[in-house]
Amino acid sequence: MPEDVNLEAAYALSERAGEAPDKRRRKELSELIEVVILAIVAVATAWSAYQAARWDGRQSFLYAESTRLRIEADEAATLGGQQRLLDVSTFNTWIEERAQGQDRIADLYVDRFSPEFREAFDAWLALDPFSNPTAPPGPSFMPGYRNEQIELAARLNDRAREVFAEGTEARETADRYVRLTVLFATVLFLVAVSQRFTYHVVRLAANGLAAVIMILALIGVVALPRL
Repeated sequence: MPEDVNLEAAYALSERAGEAPDKRRRKELSELIEVVILAIVAVATAWSAYQAARWDGRQSFLYAESTRLRIEADEAATLGGQQRLLDVSTFNTWIEERAQGQDRIADLYVDRFSPEFREAFDAWLALDPFSNPTAPPGPSFMPGYRNEQIELAARLNDRAREVFAEGTEARETADRYVRLTVLFATVLFLVAVSQRFTYHVVRLAANGLAAVIMILALIGVVALPRL
């Protein structure tokens, strides 16, 4: 067995020694190029996969955050609607008590208005609505009337839409990193295939194509946002 190994080693050495210097240099250059490409692609592939995973996680977080905001918006809108309904109902009762001359009871209902509705109510009364036909039909129709909960719901919904859009952008970024990972895998395939060719021109062409794809993919990696 040792003799066979020694014979094979001697054969390999003699074969290498018999190669022309130019051919040997070309072969060594091709091997060096392949090693450099493989090293760069290995690091870039790992980085792209890492970033794709990070952006996938960010997408999930942002979608969950958007859902949370929408739930809070629904709660605020429900509370605001109930509060507005209570104000309108109390106002209608105030109208009835005032029409019956029960001013003391009517004042009790005024005290039960929400602060926002009370402000609009005072502004509405200042327009002398019982004698002024151009006055709005009620405080809730006043330009200055506002409901904090309904406004909060609108702000939360706007923010939820923004966060959802950010989540969609994060998903697209993750997809782009995955596509770059596929390009790097193509580079690895070309380098592996090139090693099967004995013709230097073909091997160099395959390595050149791999290098071009690698450079394009690296440019894409640099251009993408990072986490």
